[in-house]
Amino acid sequence: MLLLALPMVAGEERVAGPDGRMVVTVNDKGGAPTYGVTYDGVEFLSPSPLGLKTDVGDYTEGLTLTGVKIDAVSDDYSVPTIKVSTVHYRANRGVFSFSKDGKPAIDLIIQVSANDIAFRYKVYAPKADTKVCVVKEEATGYIFPDGTTSFLCPQMPPMAGFARTTPSYETDYKADDTLGKNGDGFGYTFPCLFRNGDKGWVLLSETGVNGTYCGGRLIGNPDGSYQLAFPMPEEIGGNGTSTVGLAVPGCTPWRTLTVAPDLKPIVETTVAWDVVEPQYEASQVYEPSRGSWSWILKMDNNTTYPVQLQYVDFSAAMGWETILVDALWDTQIGRENMEKLAEYAKSKGVRLFVWYNSNGYWNDAPQGPRNIMNRSVTRRAEMAWLQKLGVKGIKVDFFGSDKQVMLQLYEDILVDANEFGLQCVFHGCTLPRGWERMYPNFASAEAVLASENLYFGQYRCDREAFSACLHPFIRNTVAAMDFGGSTLNKVYNPMNDVTKRGSIRRTSDVFALATAVLFQSYVQHFAMTPENLTDAPDWAVNFMKAVPTQWDEVKFIDGYPGQYVSLARRTGDKWYYAGINASPESRTVEFDLPRGTYAFYYDIVDPATVKAAVKLHGKKAPLTLNPRETKADTFQGGRHHVIHKGGKVKVTIPCNGGFVYEKLSDLLIYD
Repeated sequence: MLLLALPMVAGEERVAGPDGRMVVTVNDKGGAPTYGVTYDGVEFLSPSPLGLKTDVGDYTEGLTLTGVKIDAVSDDYSVPTIKVSTVHYRANRGVFSFSKDGKPAIDLIIQVSANDIAFRYKVYAPKADTKVCVVKEEATGYIFPDGTTSFLCPQMPPMAGFARTTPSYETDYKADDTLGKNGDGFGYTFPCLFRNGDKGWVLLSETGVNGTYCGGRLIGNPDGSYQLAFPMPEEIGGNGTSTVGLAVPGCTPWRTLTVAPDLKPIVETTVAWDVVEPQYEASQVYEPSRGSWSWILKMDNNTTYPVQLQYVDFSAAMGWETILVDALWDTQIGRENMEKLAEYAKSKGVRLFVWYNSNGYWNDAPQGPRNIMNRSVTRRAEMAWLQKLGVKGIKVDFFGSDKQVMLQLYEDILVDANEFGLQCVFHGCTLPRGWERMYPNFASAEAVLASENLYFGQYRCDREAFSACLHPFIRNTVAAMDFGGSTLNKVYNPMNDVTKRGSIRRTSDVFALATAVLFQSYVQHFAMTPENLTDAPDWAVNFMKAVPTQWDEVKFIDGYPGQYVSLARRTGDKWYYAGINASPESRTVEFDLPRGTYAFYYDIVDPATVKAAVKLHGKKAPLTLNPRETKADTFQGGRHHVIHKGGKVKVTIPCNGGFVYEKLSDLLIYD
């Protein structure tokens, strides 16, 4: 039954989810609106401020709650590019109307489902002839109960880092940190995870951000509270305002909270897409793809015609659909050879993704092509050429701002690319906020400290497992993440030569396979090289040949952010179960494995425990270890077939290791 908002005291109303467990309470006490959140009667968000300030009115004070309307909302939708292919969204919506000086001021629109809250403001014109306003700031805040800890990614300073390209969402998370901090002085990037002691979890983010608004960040205050903030004025050299121009009446983007006593709803949430709508129709069916790219291990100097031919052959040998031709192709390959490359790739059943600099006028990034994607006239001419070549998509880099003017550029690129049948991947960029559903040709985005940083320093390699054990809970749970990982090189140099200079990978080969399942992205370019066909284990290469990038379902199994994680993903009728471990000690996870025959990829520290690993499954299966099995540090792992009659299994994961179960058949036979 629909739970109606019930008055508790004057000026206080509430709306609950369909099952009644999550309740949002709204209050106008003292003229300053607040909201609070409980789940099963436990407080997860203390009364926190609401409202916004504009140039036509201050809607943070002097407000009166004048009306509440509650109704049920439902939406059944399909989006092939997200973690689940079909979603059945059910929620209760409360529209809380506030007036000021006797006139309508703002509506607070809140939708509450089983574990998710999404809310936004609708701003009204104070006068009949007012058609626009400037939103100067939002008062939207988050006050957590005492004892809450945080898992946050500090915002980067403006116009810093490589070629003054920041902020770009590429810093280290701090896990289980105390409240009362503000990152490196610039706040934090969304999404943001909080742990309410042993009571549960809260994930904060935002969605529905397009060219009509800006992207937000989270400011931490010394008293432990947090507040939503607009971009820094200094971003992109001070060009463009850090405030927002809004047509009125008009709505802000959605602020989202996922609240639960355990991590399962955090990992499985679809709130980023539940409350947004497609902005246009797809011009064609956009297919998932896997591919290779030379840049991640061979860097700028190898974006050359001969090397890209090798990578076309490599993708063809792997059965992958694409290669990514990265930066500097305009000068090191040239347009004539790009046409030849595209034609050669076509003959091999491979298509190109092509890299571009987003610039313009906002940073010093020197890599070309430049000054194309920033203007419609040059961008559309270029896209027509790419369409003629049969290019599958573009990767656009170095944005460096969340200002409204930059969000307009993202949207303009996507709209034009759709007209020419091109998918879009963004790097050096903002967090995608509902974009998979809003823009059907949006494929993925970086917005994370991605695989290139493993190449650039040993410190990142030493922390690889820690970071990887965060992303399924935070960054990757709200949007596709173009990490570009799953390398099988033992050392980050072009020839995988341990005698040469380069960062040493600390994780196992099975860890690399597991992240191909754990990290979700409709389009993936893996950090593998043609040399891996001979210098990596056959079982690992064969797995990477077949691993999908489109998923129909996800199930969280076990884990803790920054320590370990395991989950299951389904594509069609085929399940993959995967896990990794960053803890110093081995971790054992237990889960239900349906009846069937599986390929089991595992890591062990002591070869003498091979028999024990097989015994876990109740029936001894023939052990098939490849002669070139992985040997990284103390790892010795492999692949064997498992016959399982259905029921519980236990898997022990060593530090920096992983496991994968790949379902081969429902039948209890060996292939």
